[in-house]
Parts: sequence; C-alpha cells; structure tokens
Amino acid sequence: MRELYEHPFFRAFYLPALLFSFALGLLIPVLPLYAASLTDSYGLIGIALSAEPLGRLIGDIPAGLLLRRYNPKHVMLLGISLFCVATAALFFAPGLIFMIIFRLMAGSGQAFYGISRHTFAAQAVRLTSRGRALSLLGGLSRGGQLLGPVLGGAIASQLGLRTAFLFSAAVMLIAIFLISRYMTSEMAAHEVDGVVKQKGGWQTLKPSLGGLFTAGSGQVFAQMIRAGRQALVPLYAAEVLGLDVAAVGLIESFAAGVDMSLFYPAGLIMDRHGRKWAIVPSFSLQALGMALIPFTGHLATFVGAVTLISVGNGLSSGSMMTMGADLAPPENRGEFLGLWRLVGDLGSSGGPLIVGGVAELLTLASTAWYVSATGLLAALIFYFFVPETRKHEPQPVKQPAD
Repeated sequence: MRELYEHPFFRAFYLPALLFSFALGLLIPVLPLYAASLTDSYGLIGIALSAEPLGRLIGDIPAGLLLRRYNPKHVMLLGISLFCVATAALFFAPGLIFMIIFRLMAGSGQAFYGISRHTFAAQAVRLTSRGRALSLLGGLSRGGQLLGPVLGGAIASQLGLRTAFLFSAAVMLIAIFLISRYMTSEMAAHEVDGVVKQKGGWQTLKPSLGGLFTAGSGQVFAQMIRAGRQALVPLYAAEVLGLDVAAVGLIESFAAGVDMSLFYPAGLIMDRHGRKWAIVPSFSLQALGMALIPFTGHLATFVGAVTLISVGNGLSSGSMMTMGADLAPPENRGEFLGLWRLVGDLGSSGGPLIVGGVAELLTLASTAWYVSATGLLAALIFYFFVPETRKHEPQPVKQPAD
C-alpha cells in the first residue's frame, strides 16, 4: 500500500481523481434536497440539477481548444479550481437563481478538469491496458462516491444542507495541491501512436466525425440514464418513501459500493472481449432496474432496484472514456475529446430535465419509465450501430537479418 501511495502517477493522477469524486459524492444526497428546499416546482428542481451538465456543455469545446496550447496539468488545475470556488459559493447562495449560476460555473470547471484528465490518460496509457486503466479511473470515481454520500448526508443532517458545500470545497483543495506538487509532463511521454504534440486544426477531425456521430448518439442516452438516476433516486427516496437526507446518503453510498466492486471486471471485459461486451449489458440492466422503481413501495424493494442499476453502471465503468480514447485521432486528441464530452453532456443535461418535466406533468414515480427508456435506447444503439473500437497495440516492425 505504501509503494502504491509513493508511486508518482498514483499521487499525481489517481489520488486527485479519487478526492475529486469524493467531493462530488458529498453533494449527491444534498443537491436535489437543497434545490427542493428552494422551490416546490419539480420543473425548477430539474433545471437547477441540470445546470451543472449544462455548464459542462459550455466548457467542453473551450477545454479542447485550451489543450491545443497548454499542458493538461494546467487545464486540470484551472478546472478543479473553478469547481472548488463555485461549490464553496453555494454556501452563500441566497436563492435558486444563484444556485443555478454557481452550478453552471462548477460544470464548466468540471469540463476543463475532466477533458484534460482524459487527454492526459489517453497519452500516458498503452492501448493494451487502456480499458483497465480507464475503468480504474471510473472505479475510483465510484470509490469516492462510496463514502461521500453517507458523509454528505450526515453533515447535512447535523449541520445543515449548506455546510456540505464547504466540506466538498475543502477536499478539492487537497486534490489541487496533489496535482500541483506531483504531476509532471514526463508522465504523458508515452504516446501509443507515436504522436506527442497536437497539430492541425478542426478540419483534421473530419475523418473521425462518423464514429463521433454513431457512438455519440449512444453516449447521449447512456449519460441521460446515468444523470437521470442521480436526480431521481434521492428525490424518490425523500418525496415518495419519506426518507431523510442521512438515509438517502446511506443508500447512495451502498449503491456506489456495488458499483465500484465491478470496475476491474469491466476493464477486463473491455480489454479482452471488446468495449461493447461491457456496454450493452450495462445499460440493459440499468434500464431494467430503473423500470422497477415505480413498483417499490418500501425500502427493501427500492434498495433492490437501486442495486440492480448499480450493477449495470459498474459494468460500464470507464466505458465511455475508453471508447472516446479509442476513437480520438492522436494528432487532435484534445479537440476530439472535447467534442466527445460535449455530446455526452447533452445527455447528462437532459436526464434531470426529464425527471423534473415529467414529474411536473405526471408523477415522480412515472418518470422512472421515461428514464428507463433512455438506457434501453443506449443499449440498442451500441449493439446495432456502433462498431467495436477495441484495438491492438501496434507491433514493432522486425528488421530483416543481415
């Protein structure tokens, strides 16, 4: 364990990712209930919860452009700092409109951090271990959400909803220190395709746009069910089952534990059999679990449905990052991954809007079927329309013997 901690790549890359995810996890049970404390309208709650993914939409393309000129480390620090400031500012937000503004800022910061982190990993990791490396990143993201929600729920229950925002910002400060102290440009010196510096312009992305369109269409619905689940589960637990914020946090942490336990099998499946072998079953299971939520009248059945969703989500740990890295042209990786994240964030922003809009018109329980449909669409698109993207490491050309 000590050797792992002392490894520079762990301290510079994986540990900050874990801390960032933990900081996000603190907010999972808090944000939906905080928004609900500011308004009685499910529609407005949906808008408030979609502000962060909308902010990511705003930041995705600028992040890709910045990566053409600046080191991923600097863009990471800019992004996580912006997210930290915007999260701390929520403590002082006087109303819903300010919550929306600060969440938009946080989303833009998350776009900068996420895309630069993705670019750094794609440059530093070999093709033959890319699925496992990025599924580990996805697993650590889920690991941060293992303790984050239960602690966030406990803090909010004992000290008030707003206090959790300050704790989250404090954790992000530690991540900022680790990146500043330990990340170096030499870590990304391994470029599997032999191209280190990005060159060219947006026109060089044209050959990759076909894959972006087909796989991106699936990613829209994939991220839609993920974001819809994050909005629906806390609201359903609180509004329909009558659970308090501490209980909601405990359920979310349990779900994250189930989710995290599958990140390594997910990486093995992607590297040995193909990306689609993990993606299609994943979103099929998530769709099934989401469709069962309206039939859960008490805690045990609700936890069962959430567990099924978590099993599905765990099987796709790191899958969208892996597929994006597979499709990205090495000479314009930052720009492509900016577009890739932009497409995914379209889905992420749509998930809470579906929850809020349908709940406003019908009932909160009935929104689960609409969210479930997005997961089924994701599975069908990836199965029928998206080619397998798993590649093999290029082998060195053998020189003929003299």
